[in-house]
Amino acid sequence: MITYIIIALIAYAIGSVNFSVILSKKFAGFDVREKGSGNAGTTNMLRSVGKSAALITLICDILKGIVAISISIILGNIIKDTNKELLIQIAGISVILGHTFPIFFGFKGGKGVATALGVILMSNWKIGLICLVFALVLMILTRMVSLGSCAAAVLFPVLTLFIDDSYMVLSNDKRGNVYFIYSVILAIIVLFNHRENIKRILNGNENKLGSKSK
Repeated sequence: MITYIIIALIAYAIGSVNFSVILSKKFAGFDVREKGSGNAGTTNMLRSVGKSAALITLICDILKGIVAISISIILGNIIKDTNKELLIQIAGISVILGHTFPIFFGFKGGKGVATALGVILMSNWKIGLICLVFALVLMILTRMVSLGSCAAAVLFPVLTLFIDDSYMVLSNDKRGNVYFIYSVILAIIVLFNHRENIKRILNGNENKLGSKSK
């Protein structure tokens, strides 16, 4: 039990390092949460600070997910009698929760999409790439980052039901659907964080790339 608690705390702490807040203060002299949509994420960084800061934020947020899952895999290999799949799942959920509710930044963070991408890629690179391409296609067609993000989040659980290979950790006696509940939880977190975006999408007035935040 202690191993699961440790990985949860480590992953949450990693997620709580909010690079958009750090970089916006360094590059622009303000907290990005005070500008634009008020979200501490890549899209608001792009609109409020600029392309370079947004790109660095995107890379760093993805790396948070990658690092958290990597640590869980290492711990699973070092500490015997642990459920390695469960360790990955706890790490994935915790790092995204840390990004969303960062203890170092007043529990007001981002929506967790980039970090979730890092988590999914490390959980199963094939599913991660499919979700990424699916999201990018929707973003290009609609110019709505939120729509692509939400759709990819919903696609993740569906894919775990049909794909049984390319998982970083999957015991021989298990199938990919052992990650289904985990994937549903991640999807719920992302959708919850996009609840206002979903309302605007349904109302037809969601912000689009190239336009100012409403």
